[in-house]
Amino acid sequence: DLATALNDRGQVRYLRVEFAAAVQDFTAAIECQPGFEVPYYNRGLVRYRLGDFDDAMKDFRTVLELNPQFEDAALSLKQAILDKEEKEKRGY
Repeated sequence: DLATALNDRGQVRYLRVEFAAAVQDFTAAIECQPGFEVPYYNRGLVRYRLGDFDDAMKDFRTVLELNPQFEDAALSLKQAILDKEEKEKRGY
């Protein structure tokens, strides 16, 4: 379906380090199918990698609301929280 195709294209763009385009694809997939947790997770990974910890944490939390058993999202959320705290400690 369209949401899966958009998510898959976002994955390809992520691997090509085309982060803005990947975020657009993941967001489009979410808009097509708001209950599909995978694009939220993938968008969260891109946002995390860009240092946008707040939005990454929102995406990971949404994944866990949709699927509480999504272990990678739980681990990613914990890591984003730790990295945000570390960034704040260092003052940047």
